[in-house]
Amino acid sequence: MVVFGTRWKNTNSEDLALTNPISKIISELQFSLVQTKSCGLLLNHSVLLQVGLEQADLLDQVCFGCRIVTAIKDKQQYLYELSLEEAFYLCVSLRCLEIVWENKYVKNNDELWELMKSKRKLFPILYVAYSHLRAKNWVVRPEIKYGVNFVAYRHHPSLVHSEYAVMVLAGNGDLTPRLTSWPSLHATVRLEDGVAKTLLVLHINNKNSYDSITSYSSLEHYTVEEEMIARWNPEQCNEDHTLPKSNDN
Repeated sequence: MVVFGTRWKNTNSEDLALTNPISKIISELQFSLVQTKSCGLLLNHSVLLQVGLEQADLLDQVCFGCRIVTAIKDKQQYLYELSLEEAFYLCVSLRCLEIVWENKYVKNNDELWELMKSKRKLFPILYVAYSHLRAKNWVVRPEIKYGVNFVAYRHHPSLVHSEYAVMVLAGNGDLTPRLTSWPSLHATVRLEDGVAKTLLVLHINNKNSYDSITSYSSLEHYTVEEEMIARWNPEQCNEDHTLPKSNDN
């Protein structure tokens, strides 16, 4: 199979990554956001977060959100737009962010879960996939140009190319109909192969029916199954199939 490994961008990139691991930077970000009692404003499909210079640098290092304003005039403040998955992860998993909706703080995780679901129908499935990868200290970014839901980096994109193109599939229904037939599967694998990425399919299975998941506490019913799909390379063979020479006399 053609499986792409880690492709560092420079000769010293791996050393830089080892010196400053993602887990360490996230811990620093978590501590900083807690200390300043940071809060994000929930909009239609994202969360707006205003932070200081130090926090902006940490957010950039671990690729949380997208900076939308370089600096607010006369202040060392920066605005970031977080995806729903990113905001929920910071709020619930890392417990370092509060969310404001309609001028009120969201009281609990279940209430926030319902709000996120109302903004995006597939939020529960996508969040489970996102948090699964983030918990393993992958840098996760949304991606559509490769025909997948996310791409996963071993460290910051300035140091390393993305290693996995991640497609999320629900156990009771395909979120991406491109994998419903062999031709579409083959086309998807060839696309990822062309950009030197391994296709990682995350199967999100639910012990109950999808519609019954109505609260954050119901996340315990979700399981994640990882499946790597790669194109077979006929040149990679573990045996020599050279035909024996005949002994014609």
